[in-house]
Amino acid sequence: MELYINGEQIDAALENERTVGDVLKSFELTCEENDAAVIGIHVDGRKVTAEEFDEEAAKPLSPHTKFEFDVITKQAVRDSFKKCAELFRELEAQMEQIPVNLQSGKDKSVHLTITALADKIDEFCHIAALASLFDDYTAATIDGKPFADFFAEFTPVLADFEQALKANDTVSVGDLAEYEICPRLNAIASTLEGIA
Repeated sequence: MELYINGEQIDAALENERTVGDVLKSFELTCEENDAAVIGIHVDGRKVTAEEFDEEAAKPLSPHTKFEFDVITKQAVRDSFKKCAELFRELEAQMEQIPVNLQSGKDKSVHLTITALADKIDEFCHIAALASLFDDYTAATIDGKPFADFFAEFTPVLADFEQALKANDTVSVGDLAEYEICPRLNAIASTLEGIA
């Protein structure tokens, strides 16, 4: 049997495992004991989906069965949240400068800030989805709201901001940046600093 975790080969010996499912169950228990979670499984080079799991688990082991696991640890989530908190603090400061940058013709700087904001929100949502695999984070909220609800309310604000930018409405851009977006970025960063 070959075993790879996040691309690195690991020495592992079989105990009483006879099927693919025995190995998967044993590995899952090991992950739980080490504050980790499996986020992807490949057996003999083929991705195992949720629909195929039972069928794949019933297969007997062979001496050449190859397992590849993608694993996330609770510490990696914590580290990612800490990094995101720092980035959202930086973005908050950059967003405060958007009205001034627009008025002084620094459109490229504004565009870079907005692109970074979209990228960081996307990255945060991905990490939040992974964090939900750990009990420590399932009850986490931003401003008293579950992550999904917070972003459901934030999305229309970002759409309004985009429209104001397209219309070159610097007053609306400034107001949205200062009164709507910056406080939300602050709330995200504060939450992440508290749970990281």
